[in-house]
Amino acid sequence: MHTKMTRLGLLALAITAAKPRNALAQVSQSATWDSVAAVLQTSVAQAAGYYRFNLPRRDVQLRMGDVNIATSMAAGAWAGFSGDGREATVMGDLVLLASELGPALRVLAERAIDVTAIHNHLVGAEPQLAYVHFHAHGSAVDLARRLAAAVALTATPLPVASAAPEPLSIDTARVFQVLGPGRAQGSVAQVSLTLVPGRVVIGGETVVPALGYGTPINVQAVSPQRVVATGDFAVIAAQVDPVLDALAARGITATAVHSHLIGESPTIYYIHFWADGPLEAVLDGLRSAIQAAREAV
Repeated sequence: MHTKMTRLGLLALAITAAKPRNALAQVSQSATWDSVAAVLQTSVAQAAGYYRFNLPRRDVQLRMGDVNIATSMAAGAWAGFSGDGREATVMGDLVLLASELGPALRVLAERAIDVTAIHNHLVGAEPQLAYVHFHAHGSAVDLARRLAAAVALTATPLPVASAAPEPLSIDTARVFQVLGPGRAQGSVAQVSLTLVPGRVVIGGETVVPALGYGTPINVQAVSPQRVVATGDFAVIAAQVDPVLDALAARGITATAVHSHLIGESPTIYYIHFWADGPLEAVLDGLRSAIQAAREAV
């Protein structure tokens, strides 16, 4: 009896001792991401498996023809961190004006942040923007400081203020019913999917799907009879042509097919698009492309 009670007592002490350590670890992690947010002058958002820091280009009024494109549609620069404070990975993309590209690239090189892609996402939008995708490893706060040096050379409004609340002006129920659950504010509804089967690895490390190869779809109401949509389908080789064919068949324009990452296995291709038309027609086209991607693997 004495031995049994002693063992039970030791077990209770071990459990009791473990709780504060876990709590301290959680506090430490929270403090780390708060520090990253302070360096980047924005807030932290817990995303699907990573920590996201948005750096929207609200200083840029992007237009496509007669449409003023909402910032969240195509000018939302961001950085996403996975891992912990000491051993973190950062990925994301900067949204840059032409005059900002050279200076930002020089600082990224000086601060050992790898550039993995530089390209367009849209065709015909004004002003023309360059999207610079990046990837680096290190301590989270140090990575944030290195990245902040590049952001400081842009006209990105800092600190990032919370978006002003707007009443919904898009049929979110219909968008989410067709494309899947998401979030919305004002005239924009956003959905994120993963269409790549299995796992993706870079340098022996598994990439967090939502961080490295999610498929974001953004739909903006222009009027009660018209929406526009943009985003990109992240897919493997076997899915590229089926998605392109499905988009073309529904009158949705593919605006780019390219990489965002370097050295990943399998290779991921990113198909950017622009859609403009009645809500049901646009949603039907996007649903068709999603189905084509899923059926191709």
